[in-house]
Amino acid sequence: MTEIMQATGLVRSYESEGTAYPALRGVDLSVEEGEFVAVMGPSGCGKSTLLHLLGGIDRPDAGEVRLRGARVDTLSEAKAAALRRREVGYVFQFFNLIGNLSVVDNVELPALMAGVGASEARRRRTELLEELGVADRADLVPGRLSGGEQQRVAIARALIHNPSVLLADEPTGNLDSAASREAVDLLKRYNERGQTVLMVTHDARIASASNRVLQMRDGRIVSEAKLLSNLVQMEP
Repeated sequence: MTEIMQATGLVRSYESEGTAYPALRGVDLSVEEGEFVAVMGPSGCGKSTLLHLLGGIDRPDAGEVRLRGARVDTLSEAKAAALRRREVGYVFQFFNLIGNLSVVDNVELPALMAGVGASEARRRRTELLEELGVADRADLVPGRLSGGEQQRVAIARALIHNPSVLLADEPTGNLDSAASREAVDLLKRYNERGQTVLMVTHDARIASASNRVLQMRDGRIVSEAKLLSNLVQMEP
């Protein structure tokens, strides 16, 4: 398989009231094309910080991030934003949908920003909303949707520009068990079609959907396990 994302020696600290608090303490990571990788660990261990550095939302104090072999961490803000729009899809715990835009506009906007033509963006949007079961909610604003529906819309938004890698930060953390199961099943379905997924979660049941699980603690990856089968075992 081809390596699509690589991090080497990532270090990141945050300062509060003159004191530096380390979030990452030298993280090495590689993700191959088509993998579904889960990153687990307790709150505050650096999981979300790692995801933000990999996606170019934040920059490391030391170390390198590469996407398809090209450095991400040294790009200007404008070039990093352009790279994210083209190559990276994001799914967040709290959905991050634009509240005053309809579902169709929320989903279509990232494709337009990535340079996809209007007619092609509409085609992809229609296809995704139908497949994800929210086509009948297309003209509503996010506040009119359930949490599970909002997350399905967020997944559609993350996938519409055919990203090289989808980064999911606690994608089920704000959902009930049934909606969590649906969201993870959707991520699995797209991964089985070849979509690379890197997901942060604190829930072992959610992580069991992946092919490989990395455990973090105190800003470091402390263990790694490959899963023989990626079946999500969740209570109904």
